[in-house]
Amino acid sequence: MNDMTSRAAVRLGARSSLLALAVAAGFAAPALAQTAGAPAAPAPAGEQPPRVEIAAPQSLTVNRILVQGAQRIDQTTVLSYLPIRPGDTVDAAVLDVAVRTLSRTGLFADVQLGVQNGDLIVQIVENPIINQVVFEGNSALSQDKLTKEVTLQPRGIYTRAKVQEDVGAIVELYRLQGRISATVTPKLVQLEQNRVDVIFEINEGPQTGISAINILGNHAFSDNDVRGVMVTERSQWWKFFSSNDNYDPNRLDYDQEQLRKFYTNRGYYDFRIVSSVAELQPDDQAFQLTLTLNEGDKYNFGKVDVITQNDRLNAEFLKALVPIREGQLYESDKIEQAVDALTFAAGSAGYAFVEINPTYRANPDTDTVDVTFNVSEGQRVYIDRINVVGNTRTIDPVIRRELMLTEGDAFNRALMERSRNNLRALGFFKDVTIEETRGSAPDRSVINVNVQEQPTGELSVGAGFSSVDSFTVNLGISERNFRGRGQNVVARLEWGSLRQQVDFRFTEPKFLGRDLRAGWDLFHSRYDLSKYSSYDYRSTGGGLRLSYPLNGNMLLSTRYFLKSDEIIVPTGYCNATGSGSSALCDQVGSYINSSVGYTLQMNYTNDPVRPTRGWSGSLRQDLAGLGGDVNYVKTEADAAWYYGFSPRWVVSVQGSTGYVSGWNGDPIRINDRFFKGGNSFRGFETAGMGPRDLRTTDALGGNFYAIGTVELTLPNYLPEQYGIKTSLFADVGTLGVLDDRYKLTTTGTVNTNIADELSLRASAGVSIHWKSPMGPIRFDISKVLSKEDYDKTESFRFSTSTQF
Repeated sequence: MNDMTSRAAVRLGARSSLLALAVAAGFAAPALAQTAGAPAAPAPAGEQPPRVEIAAPQSLTVNRILVQGAQRIDQTTVLSYLPIRPGDTVDAAVLDVAVRTLSRTGLFADVQLGVQNGDLIVQIVENPIINQVVFEGNSALSQDKLTKEVTLQPRGIYTRAKVQEDVGAIVELYRLQGRISATVTPKLVQLEQNRVDVIFEINEGPQTGISAINILGNHAFSDNDVRGVMVTERSQWWKFFSSNDNYDPNRLDYDQEQLRKFYTNRGYYDFRIVSSVAELQPDDQAFQLTLTLNEGDKYNFGKVDVITQNDRLNAEFLKALVPIREGQLYESDKIEQAVDALTFAAGSAGYAFVEINPTYRANPDTDTVDVTFNVSEGQRVYIDRINVVGNTRTIDPVIRRELMLTEGDAFNRALMERSRNNLRALGFFKDVTIEETRGSAPDRSVINVNVQEQPTGELSVGAGFSSVDSFTVNLGISERNFRGRGQNVVARLEWGSLRQQVDFRFTEPKFLGRDLRAGWDLFHSRYDLSKYSSYDYRSTGGGLRLSYPLNGNMLLSTRYFLKSDEIIVPTGYCNATGSGSSALCDQVGSYINSSVGYTLQMNYTNDPVRPTRGWSGSLRQDLAGLGGDVNYVKTEADAAWYYGFSPRWVVSVQGSTGYVSGWNGDPIRINDRFFKGGNSFRGFETAGMGPRDLRTTDALGGNFYAIGTVELTLPNYLPEQYGIKTSLFADVGTLGVLDDRYKLTTTGTVNTNIADELSLRASAGVSIHWKSPMGPIRFDISKVLSKEDYDKTESFRFSTSTQF
């Protein structure tokens, strides 16, 4: 009986081993001719494995499980994967499943199972460990780029499947570089302790360019027009840095989609690409592309209709929102715009999840396309929960108080978009996204607010150069999100040839828990204007501020300031024998200024940070004379209009004006007048334009100014990651209108030394904005087009700030 059991066990073990060998051989079979061979040495040529006769399967009970061949992998790990335990009854089918289970772990190059004297013998050969991955023959692609592409890594487990996958990935990477004939041959170098080096031998082959792009069937647009839509370019010797002049099937698919969009946006509703053929030239160096087009007829929009399944969404009202009218030229982009408009309207009505499916009906006889928008809306949705994610520093209440929606409210897409703009306008976050997902019930929605924090502290540095070697530097430190509570704290120390200032400011954006912004200021400043107007101006004081929104687009700010102003001139400047102008000498000394004022701000732009559409404006007035020694009314206004032809092409028109007049018989003191130039009017020095004493060349400032600016932001074709934006600008304006008493001599005649001509100044140039690793840097290169002989100009200026 024991002899029969032993013979049965041997036969069963032989059958299992043969099954295991067959499974392992199939698992390790190469899938590509370029796949590496197994690390184990192959059998000598002509030698065949012994033929084993297998008896009918018999069931046996396993007493023990013995693991043989384990080197690096612990036996308990092998047993954890094995679906057999001592006491189980096994047969050939069970052993076959066990072999497959162990093989699928990827840890073993070979697995054999057998039963002997009631013991299950698990014989394994471990997959080798990768010592290093080496690339040979690569020059077009760097080692780092190839390393990122492959899955095999040092200290990882070697398998044939991974080698096959990596070979395909490398070949695909070279194909995208235009090298379609690249081949990759993997090789294995056996090392001690069951380790291997994996070597990918690469034959990059020549780069395959585009010798010609042939367009057939086009009548409405020229070959050059069609090629201009495509990203793929013809190879030319001067295109050193272009990567679009090699053959890439994926890029060609993208080009075909761009052509469809180009034609369907110009009325060709039934445009189609008949064929797209790429032929490799005999020298294998380049492809010739041939695209055959069927433009079809030009169509207009026919009947436009909106159909809804719910009377709560009025179909006629929705139809009025569709930016399509019957008889207009057919444009596929307008269909997308209509879908967006209808989706937004449904969301504003509380329907968060709507489906809008446009259907088309072409009328070839009249060359029109009827479009029907089918609106399928669910039930009215209420906000179940609002989640705030990503705020590592800013506390939740600061974010939630900017949201126009709260938990339990009916969903409203318009309010959700305004909430996003409110958060972006804070300046605390690099990116803000607000998404809605389905909640706990069909009529419930979950709002996820995802924010990405950015530095809100700023160490600012500014510098400027002029044509007369004027140089200024300033430093400042501020924190717009103090302790993550949204409070704004500024502690600034500035020192430069123009200004020295120490000030401290604090702003609470939600005073008393209400939508009120309150703050206070303390400051001491000195303006050394000796280079511009032969005087020093010192001011010490403080003030209170209170702001509150009138609506979602308007903000009213009020303030009160009390300060002591002092004008200091060089010794002897204002003596009888001195050369000082009365426009300056009359204000020498110290004065108390007590003023109250307000600012009304309006913003109707589409983006609070980088607007591309809309307008904004402000009106500012200050009344001095609530006590103190100075009496005046100062009024300033500015406005800006933005229009974006595309995200990279944006034109803006800006204008500003100001006027100050004294009351109670007081003239306007020099420190209360307007000075323009530098950053406020490019091409002119600080205080470089406006009224001037021709004898001393002192800038005197003016009581009135008006400045207009036209700026065009345009693409510079540099990679977006460089963070460089370019714009062309033109500034035009004037500054002047001194008090009459300063333009006359003591005898009442006109003082010819005082130039106060309200003449036009103009400049144009280029501004370059660079978001550098050190912070934003701005360069202004200017050319003055119109000026007075006494104005002082500059051709270059830069400023920078560093965030922390």
